Amino acid sequence: MRALLFLLFLQPKRYTMSHLTGGSFLTRQAAPNEIFISEEWNEEQLMIAEMVREFCMKEIQEEMLERGREFDVSIEEDKKEVVVLLEKAAALGFCGVGIEEKYGGIDLDFNTGLLFSEAIALGLSFATTIGAQTSIGSLPIVYYGTEKQKKKYLPGIASAELKASYCLTEPNAGSDANSGKTKAILSPDGKHYLLSGQKIWITNGGFADLFIVFAKIDDDKKLSAFIVEKAFGGITLGAEEKKMGIKGSSTVQVFFDNCPVPVDNLLSERGSGFKIALNILNTGRIKLAAGAVGGSKFATTKAITYAKERKQFGKSISDFGAIKQKLGEMCTRTFAIDAAVYRTGKNIDLKTQEFIKNGLSSSEAKLKAIREFAVECSILKVKGSENVCQVADETIQVYGGMGYSAEMGIETGYRDARITRIYEGTNEINRMLSVGELTKRAIQTKEIDLITPGKKIPFQLIKQLLPFKSKAGLNEEKRIVQNIKSTFLLISGAAGQKLKAKLVDEQEIVMNFSDILAEAYIAESVLLKIEKLQSMSDVDKNKLAIQQQMLQYYLYEALATTRKAAYDAIYSYTTGIERSFMRRLVNTLLKPYNINPKETRRAIANYIIEKGEYCF
Repeated sequence: MRALLFLLFLQPKRYTMSHLTGGSFLTRQAAPNEIFISEEWNEEQLMIAEMVREFCMKEIQEEMLERGREFDVSIEEDKKEVVVLLEKAAALGFCGVGIEEKYGGIDLDFNTGLLFSEAIALGLSFATTIGAQTSIGSLPIVYYGTEKQKKKYLPGIASAELKASYCLTEPNAGSDANSGKTKAILSPDGKHYLLSGQKIWITNGGFADLFIVFAKIDDDKKLSAFIVEKAFGGITLGAEEKKMGIKGSSTVQVFFDNCPVPVDNLLSERGSGFKIALNILNTGRIKLAAGAVGGSKFATTKAITYAKERKQFGKSISDFGAIKQKLGEMCTRTFAIDAAVYRTGKNIDLKTQEFIKNGLSSSEAKLKAIREFAVECSILKVKGSENVCQVADETIQVYGGMGYSAEMGIETGYRDARITRIYEGTNEINRMLSVGELTKRAIQTKEIDLITPGKKIPFQLIKQLLPFKSKAGLNEEKRIVQNIKSTFLLISGAAGQKLKAKLVDEQEIVMNFSDILAEAYIAESVLLKIEKLQSMSDVDKNKLAIQQQMLQYYLYEALATTRKAAYDAIYSYTTGIERSFMRRLVNTLLKPYNINPKETRRAIANYIIEKGEYCF
């Protein structure tokens, strides 16, 4: 026992792995000065965000209030108005946020681009329209296009003279994109690829001039990507889809019948289409998370405003504990995801700079940097989308019957939010991707060392059995975050040893692991944000006190989520003594966090009710 105690109090080994290594958050202790927080935006960045919000409020939300309904592109007049909106946005530079200045864009750094995505969320379904223009519809050319292709197409996309879309999904090829049947056959004269096939769920397809299309050349097993102009001919559009939400966003089927595509319009190399699709989707995932943060903040503010105005039993419903519980939870989750989104965005920018210094071109560096943080992008897509759906649902609940009425416009946001859990890869796919990508980096490429920290868990477990006295600062909170990480390492490692290759088929268990991995990343991000805020001299102390309580409440909930996911996994792959032993280990790591959840939530809610808005 004395020997064990000696080992416990040895100085722990500091991991030398850079914080710019994707997925490394699981195996190292990050420092607060390594992360970016939204309180650090400069004046220019804040001005860009405010300009975007003003555009959304004036051109979209006020217009919807005047007409008494949302935009609906199945109505031809509305479709024309959405096209005009896109052109107005382009005139302000919004359609060129990811395009270099020499091609007519403004080329925001990646993190500022995420702030743009957050702000444009106030445009409701228009955010999907402009998102396709600035992301999936243009970035394949930005990152993979030749100089000739960039000069020809990017200025038109930036000005919205060319409306862009992205054609990947097919009736029998959704998540399994590489199983697509669309074909490209080289013409007898060798000058064109004759493109034939069907694509579905094509955003902006109803008015697009340009399509990024994925197809297999001849009998290739891998996809290739093409830049296809509508003017080439051989293209037929289906009717606008009748959707649950995002009715102001055009969604159609696109049919190609021997569409002649010049050979010069092949993007990158033959057979590289699947790689292009995956990398562009990684970009879209974290942008979607930023947009979800913007939607969550907006919905929370709407809920606060209505709760203060609505009177029942002689007082505002914001005075009731049941409403405060909702507002406190909505605010806390949004605050935590915000911390993780901009932590990741800044890391992508720093990694880009690192790659450029090492000799990569700007496009290659951006692509590789985004790919580096694929684990985090999948985590954020899941957490952001699930939060905005829950916040939208709770906002309707605060409004009560009025929220269910189309008159208030709240149900529009609820319906629009639901798609976020489906596109850019379903949340189920992204859950498995986050764990799968982490595992690949640990086993195949050896980029992440999961073995060394795993070996420390026995000593960490013994530490948990010793009396814990909370010291000044955030020592207990740091312990909780580390123990969530250790829980992931413990049960995923044990499952891997027992199930081996069969684990890949146990998707429910993998998704349990994913939930724990996500909590580890989000919890650490909000902890680091609070630590950084504490080190700043110019912070509002009252506001900081509430932010610290949001950290506490998030960790309280994260422990519950982690505990359930761990139990679900353990009960799914163990029996008898092994099950009992594993559960005891988890109970030791995930000890209860001694806070008063009701009073913590109320303090958070009281603060934002007094401010009258989400104010962080």
